[in-house]
Amino acid sequence: MTRVWKFGANVDTDQIVPGRYAPYLRPKEDLGRAAFIEARPEFAENAQPGDVIVADRNFGCGSSREYAPLALKKRGVAAIVAPSFARIFYRNSINLGIPLFVSDEIAEVAADGDEVALDLPAGRISLGEQTYDLPELPRFTQDIIDAGGIVNFVRANGRFPG
Repeated sequence: MTRVWKFGANVDTDQIVPGRYAPYLRPKEDLGRAAFIEARPEFAENAQPGDVIVADRNFGCGSSREYAPLALKKRGVAAIVAPSFARIFYRNSINLGIPLFVSDEIAEVAADGDEVALDLPAGRISLGEQTYDLPELPRFTQDIIDAGGIVNFVRANGRFPG
């Protein structure tokens, strides 16, 4: 079981990680500890590897900084589920190997602190007695995630997926 961290709509990249924690300004080890450090300090202190973020629409809006999803990856976030994502955040996250799922249903029923069972290979998330199917990701997206990101995929295969 893993914990749900619930967020509202329009969570921007500045909330995910403030610009002053950019990896070119601080040691890279600080990045994972800086995730939501100002917007939600308890996340920065208590999120555990394998936890899941469930948010409302437009998660990851704002700047195109790649280190926002990188901070979540370094924190160990297993997946992010929301009704919609900012396009660049979505792409950056997939390229870093973070699974993102578009789902209105899970965003409506999950609450902060809920415990869920996330089964990525089966494409399911269970909350209480209810199990929800996660939308299937395109094959090339799944290949990138399985490799741990686009860089790992290219290193292993000598080409981009698709």
